[in-house]
Amino acid sequence: MSELDPIIKIEDLSKSFTGTTGEVIEVLKDINLEIYRGDIFGIIGMSGAGKSTLVRCINFLEKPDAGKVLFDGKDLSSLSDKELYRVRQSMGMIFQQFNLLMQRTALDNVCFPLEIAGIRKKEAREKARGLLELVGIPDKLQAYPSQLSGGQRQRVAIARALATDPKILLCDEATSALDPSTTRGVLELLSDINQRLGVTIVVITHEMAVVEGICKKVAIIDQHHIAETGYVDEVFSRPKSQAAKRLFYPDDAKINSFVGSRCCRIVFDGSSSFEPVIADMVLKFRTTVNIIFADTQNIGGKAFGQIVIQLPQDNMTAEKMMDYLKSKDLSVEEVKEFV
Repeated sequence: MSELDPIIKIEDLSKSFTGTTGEVIEVLKDINLEIYRGDIFGIIGMSGAGKSTLVRCINFLEKPDAGKVLFDGKDLSSLSDKELYRVRQSMGMIFQQFNLLMQRTALDNVCFPLEIAGIRKKEAREKARGLLELVGIPDKLQAYPSQLSGGQRQRVAIARALATDPKILLCDEATSALDPSTTRGVLELLSDINQRLGVTIVVITHEMAVVEGICKKVAIIDQHHIAETGYVDEVFSRPKSQAAKRLFYPDDAKINSFVGSRCCRIVFDGSSSFEPVIADMVLKFRTTVNIIFADTQNIGGKAFGQIVIQLPQDNMTAEKMMDYLKSKDLSVEEVKEFV
């Protein structure tokens, strides 16, 4: 298989379940997706959109009702149980609640998949030690999960997922149970693993900050369909689908009250320093603007996030303001629709 071919290819996938009263509940419909080796790929959507079902279809823990899942060119539906087991060894899985064995130490948790694979105990323990060092907790080998923090438990889970040398890591809401500081540490670890080991990573999440913090590409799933895919910065800067706009503009009610006015969306992607650019602009042009939506943060002195402002009615002043913002190396676009 060529390096240019996707490691995961999903074609026309659909999945439904039967409810408690016998009704058919459609969870995924006509999903088409390509994930290339070496990528960190995000799949984001609101609760109930079908994200977790999709990741379980990728490793065939759930079998689709229709469509295909190809892994490294192999159609998973055509494989025997033995062949499917081998393929799953190439797919590490990381869960929201860690799923560690509470009666086993960190070292023994990482050894567990190696034991199942028939690896000799001495070799397994040596590899597990190396993996726990890789994830940053070499001093926690003999600690039990109850003695570890949430972030440390997730690091053990990541080490365990790497034990079988997977080609891909599937992360199902892997940071949802963690606080923001711990989340950043885990995302940095996953990014490092991607770069050092070349492992493809698929991140399932409902949090935009997770996608922005680690992913190169993203697919937005909405009402059981893929609404939009693309590079994160492109989708973030110029969302096309209504689902993407809802993710980027969570305060719809406030935004809707300004529909019909000229509005400007400013995206901070870390290329500019964190300065009071709006305040400076107001002082320069002696004209106020309405801030409709703002979600920015200062990371290492650089600005990340976005602001939507209502431009002045005077078109000449509005154009000058947009030119001023662009001169600050910001991504600036006039926005006419929000919903």
